[in-house]
Amino acid sequence: MADYLPILILIILGFLFASLSFVASALLAPKKKPTAAKLAPYECGIVPGIDPPTRFPVRFYLVAMIFIIFDIEVVFLYPWAVIFRQLRSFGLVEVLVFAAVVFVSFVFLVGNGALNWGPSKRVLRAMPSRTSSSTIARIGAAISEPAADRPTTAPPGPGRAA
Repeated sequence: MADYLPILILIILGFLFASLSFVASALLAPKKKPTAAKLAPYECGIVPGIDPPTRFPVRFYLVAMIFIIFDIEVVFLYPWAVIFRQLRSFGLVEVLVFAAVVFVSFVFLVGNGALNWGPSKRVLRAMPSRTSSSTIARIGAAISEPAADRPTTAPPGPGRAA
């Protein structure tokens, strides 16, 4: 029981420190009501023009997982390096097979575009090179047209009865 006494004391001290920190911040914190200016995000004095995105892109998580895979590979290489002389050629072949499997997976990921952050080439080919001024004019006219002047039903088209 005496062996666990230092751990118990450390847990009690940690709990007391956390509790006293919360009490002190509640007592000493300013009691001013938040305003819109105080609640707005602040970065280098520039007022943000748009709201930040609510989600990270999936590619962010893919790159994080790839990083973890290669980080784990390095962690496995340390014990191998410590006993390298005892393993001799068997250890060398073993680590080469391990590195080859990880390298093949990396080539597969790069081949599938897991590390490409820009738009895919397929999307770039489908996008028009320029937006014509007539298209912009039509969009602007549709936006500025009053709702009362817009037709409520679709105009007759091919295959529709008039």
